[in-house]
Amino acid sequence: MDFITEERLDGDVIERTFSLREIPGILWIPASASASTPVPLILLGHPGGLGAMHPRLVARATHSASQGFGSAAVELPGAGDRPRLAGVDQARADLRRALRAGEAVSGEIVDRLVLPLVDEAVPEWQETLDALLALPEIGGPVAVSGGVIAIGIRLAAVEPRISAAGLFAGSFVPASTFDEARRITIPLHVLLQWDDQGNDRQMALDLFDAFGSQEKTLQANMGGHTGVPSFAGEDAARFFARHLNRPA
Repeated sequence: MDFITEERLDGDVIERTFSLREIPGILWIPASASASTPVPLILLGHPGGLGAMHPRLVARATHSASQGFGSAAVELPGAGDRPRLAGVDQARADLRRALRAGEAVSGEIVDRLVLPLVDEAVPEWQETLDALLALPEIGGPVAVSGGVIAIGIRLAAVEPRISAAGLFAGSFVPASTFDEARRITIPLHVLLQWDDQGNDRQMALDLFDAFGSQEKTLQANMGGHTGVPSFAGEDAARFFARHLNRPA
């Protein structure tokens, strides 16, 4: 991991950009974080396009820093300045074509769109986590927040260092993701926008039912994909505070 820039933001947050094998990423930590007072870490998922997502990620990271947590985000495979994934791009075009035509989205399209991202992104997140936990300012526990839900599910299923997950039920998921969801036992907080057009509400409910966790919460709010109420973010923050404010 090579750090490229460092900037102090409002609210005493340090933002550091980095590159890990040419994968761009950003780390945010409270300015008070040190080897003697390391902080827990939240892995911030997003739909791709780290530059375009930066303002929203900064807002999430700044709020987490105010609770004493570090945050990190990396660019998705095929997004931003990373090499394109031709098969994923074609699947995305096929998905949009089906939605415009009012047709059902086939499982074959969903698999071509989501599985290559999951297969590449999860090992990259694990490698990033190795590097971040080696920093003296980061001590764990670790949680994952938001982004493509299939990536979050796979990461939570295979990575024992993830102790809690806040997921956004706003994307299509392959059938195989349901099997991975059944393996998850960590605490979960799942956010669902009830009127999220273009996404399958029943699929989201069935997926929540599939999770193997004994502690799992589904928060459903009226509104579309971008209409998440502010109090939903506050509830998610309380979830992370409950599970990250304890020894790693």
